[in-house]
Formats: sequence, C-alpha cells, structure tokens
Amino acid sequence: MEEVLEHYAALLQEVGVWFNRCLSVAAGDISCKEGCSACCRGLFDITLLDACYLKSGFDQLDAAVKIPVIRRAEERLDRIRAVWPEFSSPYILNFRPDDQWNQLMPDDDMTPCLLLGEDGRCLVYDHRPMTCRLHGLPLVDVGGEVMDGDWCTMNFIGCDPLKKEELRFEFVRLFERELSLFRLFTARLLNHGFNELDTLIPTALLMDFDGFDWKLWLKNAHPYLVNNNYA
Repeated sequence: MEEVLEHYAALLQEVGVWFNRCLSVAAGDISCKEGCSACCRGLFDITLLDACYLKSGFDQLDAAVKIPVIRRAEERLDRIRAVWPEFSSPYILNFRPDDQWNQLMPDDDMTPCLLLGEDGRCLVYDHRPMTCRLHGLPLVDVGGEVMDGDWCTMNFIGCDPLKKEELRFEFVRLFERELSLFRLFTARLLNHGFNELDTLIPTALLMDFDGFDWKLWLKNAHPYLVNNNYA
C-alpha cells in the first residue's frame, strides 16, 4: 500500500507543477493564493485512494490538533446520517444513487472544511485530495478536450481561460494514471480492482485503513458494486 501511495503522491505533485505554472503565466487573471479558502466549503466526494492518502497525512498531526477535528468530523457524520441513516463504516457513497448525492452535498452548503486551520490554511496541505488541487481552474487537455469547463468565479474576470493554451495539461494521461493507481490500490486493499469507490473528507478521517476488515466488508458489498458497474 505504501508503494501505491508513493506513486499517487508523485502524480499529485505533477498537478502542483501544472497549477504553479498556471499561476506564473496567468498571474493577473488568477486570484488563488496561499491562505485563500473561499472554495473550501461544503461537502464533496473524494476517491477512496484520496481518503487513504489524506488520512495518512492527518495521522501525522499532533493529537491536540487532531482531537477537535475528529469531533467536528463526527458531528458532520451525525448530520449526514439524518439524511442517510444507513451510512456506516467504511462510509462508501456508492451505495446511494448518484442522483441522491445532492441531498448529502447540497450546493448551498457553505460550511468551512473541517481541515482548515485558524489561519485559513489546510492542515494537511501536502496530502489534500486531487479535486482540491484541480479546483479553481478549467481543465483542458493539451489536445483541446475540455475535461471540466468550470473555474472559480474570482478567477479570469473578463476573459475566457478555455482559450488560453498555456493553461492546458495532459489531463487525459493524468486521469488514466489516476484510474490505474486506483485499481491497483483497491486490488491490494480488497483483493479486487475497482473503477470507483467514493467517500467524503469528514468520513475519510474516521476510517481505519489498517484495522478494518475490508475483505469481509467486500464479501457483502461485492454483488451491489459489480451489478452497478463499479468494478
């Protein structure tokens, strides 16, 4: 598992290099900067691989920092269970239809991410999920394919970043590599490779990747996951 996480960390670093390059070539159009947390609001799904990498970083924090965060994560879980009472460890979202995820993650939820420190900086910045690293800029592949045409409303005021070729990146390759690593990660964790298993940041912090019996869980979950094309 450590080997997979190391490869994933290297992939995430590639995203960081791209983002920093964008900041350099379009500095006047991008307001993203260290300490800005305007986008760090509400709930959003992350992959199980992201959850494991995030948890590995969180576990390195001092207990005095972790304890209040865990308390907030448990409170967040209680609110989720008010909508989805069956939501339990290992907190996999894919047992709920995609069209019902908005009930768990409403667009108007402006609750700050529980991993934000008092200074507005991420407590586990080096271990933050892929989606956190990509958010704020449009994702356009070097070949011109628009992977995600949205961007932070504080960026690119009065201009169209989709036309800026200098912001493009090898996103097709990036996401293919991410999927490959995800399948390898789940194969080692569950003895079965999956294409998608998602959770949330609060529940990622409550997971026990070493002590939980993942293979026993999969024995019961496998039919549903396979029948719904997650495998």
